[in-house]
Amino acid sequence: MVTTKDKKRCVAVVLAAGQGKRMGTTVQKQYIELNGKPLIYYALRTFQESDIIDEMVLVVGKGQISYAEHEIVEKYGFSKVRAIVEGGKERYDSVWQGLKAVASDEEAYYIFIHDGARPFVDNGILKRGYETVKRFRACVAGMPSKDTIKVVDDEGFAVNTPDRKYVWVIQTPQVFEKTLIVEAYSRLMEGEHRDVTDDAMAVERMMKVPVKMFEGSYQNVKITTPEDLEIAEVLL
Repeated sequence: MVTTKDKKRCVAVVLAAGQGKRMGTTVQKQYIELNGKPLIYYALRTFQESDIIDEMVLVVGKGQISYAEHEIVEKYGFSKVRAIVEGGKERYDSVWQGLKAVASDEEAYYIFIHDGARPFVDNGILKRGYETVKRFRACVAGMPSKDTIKVVDDEGFAVNTPDRKYVWVIQTPQVFEKTLIVEAYSRLMEGEHRDVTDDAMAVERMMKVPVKMFEGSYQNVKITTPEDLEIAEVLL
């Protein structure tokens, strides 16, 4: 149980800079309306209402800072948003911009990095992440795979079938000690390790620190295609 007395300061870096090409619309997916609200609204609302998150940094696409400030943050009263920064071409570029906005904050202790296209993050997930990061310094939300997974070769032939109990589907938030994740990305951006696809990989490769899994939710889906949007409407 999290108590105010011993709680460390937590900042959420919420990523909303993706172009959403697979959505097939001219509107970037984070601003597509879902039940009358932009998609990004739902994740921001969870962080705003959470007793775990103290502040947020919102990372948006090129030229979108003013729009996000007036049409998202001010319009819906997201007072925990301390900064809105412009992201980069790739996900790791956007994460780095968000981290730089937090790096000088000496009080910030844990960083929650979350994809804004996951609208169903809830406070239970945030609490589990907080309790896990306190013990292990680095942790990632996820769920055991429901499906059998096949590893294939370059020609598409199955070469291995890993035991399903060892296979997890990775989600966000991914949670880290601030000094750990900032140093990991600092080293990443100086090198050529640009095949990193999530924040855990940055910590694993750059810092050689193991990352603990914690339970997310099967509903904590990422909205990527029009079909995902239909599922999200049902879940809401």
